[in-house]
Amino acid sequence: MEKIIFKLNRFFVDGWRIAVLDLTAGRWLVDPCPSNIAYLKAANAAGQHILIQPVNEAYYMLVDDINVSRLCRNHKTNNGFWKKGRLVIETSPENYQVWIRSDRPLAIEEKQFWLQKMKSDPAATPRNRWGRMPGFRNRKEKYRIRQDHYPLSKLIWIDWQHKATIPVINVQIKKISLPEKTIRKDYTRIHHPISRKDYERGNESVTDFAYALALARRKYNATQIKSKLLEERCDWNNHKGAKRTEAYLEKTVSKAMNIIAKT
Repeated sequence: MEKIIFKLNRFFVDGWRIAVLDLTAGRWLVDPCPSNIAYLKAANAAGQHILIQPVNEAYYMLVDDINVSRLCRNHKTNNGFWKKGRLVIETSPENYQVWIRSDRPLAIEEKQFWLQKMKSDPAATPRNRWGRMPGFRNRKEKYRIRQDHYPLSKLIWIDWQHKATIPVINVQIKKISLPEKTIRKDYTRIHHPISRKDYERGNESVTDFAYALALARRKYNATQIKSKLLEERCDWNNHKGAKRTEAYLEKTVSKAMNIIAKT
């Protein structure tokens, strides 16, 4: 998994994000670093989806839900070589996602034009797209092979040395006026945003517990609280190793949530 993260760092040169998606609780971000691999594997095993997204979306286009025929037609040359600037992920058997790294920024309307040409998922907008993280299971129920067994999303090809040259087309750029406030369908709450440093108590464990209580009061679930603690605590010397860290987080979060449930 460390090698996959290294390769994605090279492809998404301006940075990228990992998100854990729970279909009932929402989506929350996790830093794309090796120290979070154990947490991501645990979340994936528990049924959550592990997704990725480039920070600079204008230079990347996601072609989603394509079969082998479309993959070869649009993303390989006539002699069978991969075209430049591609990241190819097999998300389920013979079903693929392709990230294209452009040599210039692309407007949403341009992406819509090219995605239609390449027969990408017609129901998916090119704005704020998330793709599957290779190395983790595709937890969509329709892909379940047998009880508790799901297909592994595989890294098929990655080219970070080149960029794709996307032909310029004349498309009408629509100006979209957004409302002053929008409702996000992720884990962000209406409450004033808080961070771990707001609950500093001079002791790492006491600070963690105070922060976990505050998050539980704001209706964050256990997985989300663990993620926040992992992201925001810097010193893990007293809980080195994935198993010790997970055991500590489980104990801290369970205790905090039990207290909130009783009050």
